[in-house]
Amino acid sequence: MTMEFDPQYYARLLQYCKTHNSILLGKQLHLFFLKRGILSSTITIGNRLLQMYARCDTMAETWKLFDEMLQKNCFSWNTVIEGYMKLGNKEKSLELFKLMPHKNDFSWNLVISGFAQAGELEVARSLFDDMPEKNGVAWNSIIHSYARTGEARKAVELFKELGSLGNAFVLATVIGACVNLGAIEYGKQIHAHMVVDGLEFDPVLCSSLIYLYGKCGDLDGASRVLNLMKEPDDFSLSALISGYASCGRMTDARRIFDRKIDPCVVLWNSLISGHVLNNEEIEALALFNKMREKGVQQDFSSIAVVLSACSSLCISEYVKQMHGHADKVGVIHDVIIASTLIDAYSKCGRPNDACKFFSELQAYDTILLNSMITVYSSCGRIEDGKQLFKTMPNKSLISWNSMIVGLSQNGCPIEALDLFCKMNRSDLRIDRFSLASVISACASISSIELGEQVFAKATLIGLESDQIISTSLVDFYCKCGLVEYGRKIFDTMTKSDQISWNSMLMGYATNGHGLEALLLFDEMRNAGVSPTDITFIGVLSACDHCGLLEEGLKWFDSMKWDYHIDPGIEHYSCMVDLFARAGCLEEAMNLIEQMPFKADASVTGRESCAAHCARAAPQGL
Repeated sequence: MTMEFDPQYYARLLQYCKTHNSILLGKQLHLFFLKRGILSSTITIGNRLLQMYARCDTMAETWKLFDEMLQKNCFSWNTVIEGYMKLGNKEKSLELFKLMPHKNDFSWNLVISGFAQAGELEVARSLFDDMPEKNGVAWNSIIHSYARTGEARKAVELFKELGSLGNAFVLATVIGACVNLGAIEYGKQIHAHMVVDGLEFDPVLCSSLIYLYGKCGDLDGASRVLNLMKEPDDFSLSALISGYASCGRMTDARRIFDRKIDPCVVLWNSLISGHVLNNEEIEALALFNKMREKGVQQDFSSIAVVLSACSSLCISEYVKQMHGHADKVGVIHDVIIASTLIDAYSKCGRPNDACKFFSELQAYDTILLNSMITVYSSCGRIEDGKQLFKTMPNKSLISWNSMIVGLSQNGCPIEALDLFCKMNRSDLRIDRFSLASVISACASISSIELGEQVFAKATLIGLESDQIISTSLVDFYCKCGLVEYGRKIFDTMTKSDQISWNSMLMGYATNGHGLEALLLFDEMRNAGVSPTDITFIGVLSACDHCGLLEEGLKWFDSMKWDYHIDPGIEHYSCMVDLFARAGCLEEAMNLIEQMPFKADASVTGRESCAAHCARAAPQGL
């Protein structure tokens, strides 16, 4: 007796063949169908076989079967197109799609989303524009891909063409794009339409709206959205905590955090990050310790943000402890953690520890390598920095800038200028940091002509009024001895920080214009700008040039007691010279003995001079 063929049974059997390990069973079934002559009469079984081969990633078998099939429908074509797309052969998928006699919505969605997810948005958009009747999946694919690849403006423009609100997923995407564009008002309009249309607010949508209102500083609006949710999810609470933190409202951030009895790691990270953002590093470290006591499992973000707090405090012992902790929890070789740790060691003045750790790493990314170029440059290992830059597989703009700065700071201005020229010929986008670094290199070799050519380049790309470039120009003209040119630039600047003031003040001091430097120091303090250690180097140098011993002593004491700045070797060097010039040789020698660190050549040279003068002086005077 012959058993009746049951296509549904065999179709279900083929459904179980989903991996490469089950391909043998699938091929046996294929052979069985051929012997029974079923493939030529039943398209369903042929399609299931196609799907089985495609799922098992055997596209050669898939294509062979597809080519032999006498009957094909949209499912057949879509299966083969999807199989090639899944394996990354987008060109073959597109070729088959164009040959397809009848396309359904799934066919269009398949190729549009495939190219969009692969980042080939021009092809995806062209297909989208050709689609006769666009559906929600296609709209979502293009809008989301524009937002994901940084094309926020195109995402918003395409959403406007949609003519309706779409679904929650696309709305969340567009609201995020509005934040990135700073189009807060349009984001609020979308929210208003959602309320009018009675759209249901799911957790993803609420989180996006809270992020929108938090970013624009409307935290009351963000709080109202949160209150719409019966049980706020962790990501919505995290968005509001971050919003309050960005506005300095840490008490409100803590209030939102305390709404959860058992907060997850995301909420802990948000609150810890908020404290770091508001320069409350000690509170951040205390909160991290409490998190550990509660038994909350830390993740990469937890370690990274605490390392950031340690580096801001410049306490190398804390960084070392976090290094050990990161190693213990098994995240030390993550490139983000590694990059943060290298940066922390560098900021704490431990470049050798950063170099040792780098030598132990097995994986790198461009950001980490950029950090190491800076570390090598800061500790005088410029040759290592050059070798690292040379062997980098992918150089970003920051890579080029870091190398140019490193060369300029390590007495290689000609190499810095050569590298800038190479960068310029490579059609890389030159920014303010590139130009400022090269202007500094020109200052090192006192090349007025080259410096002004670089400034002409800055003017050409619209950066002539940029504060960073203007500050470099002040320094450049002063180092070339053209102090009056530097002052003209300085007078046109918006002086928002100490750097510009210090550049001009040091320019006066190093060119022997002591009185002008001291007058500028008065202007600086009257403008409410707090002096730094560099400011006081300029002030003490000015006093030294003018022989103003009492004035110098006054500011040397003031920097310690009024501004809480510990004098460095340069400050002591200025004071020793000031005492020696005034003939106060004993005071000079006493100051050298009182120094809290070993004297270097800049001080010992003056010490020898003072001692020689003391020996040469007539006895009894």
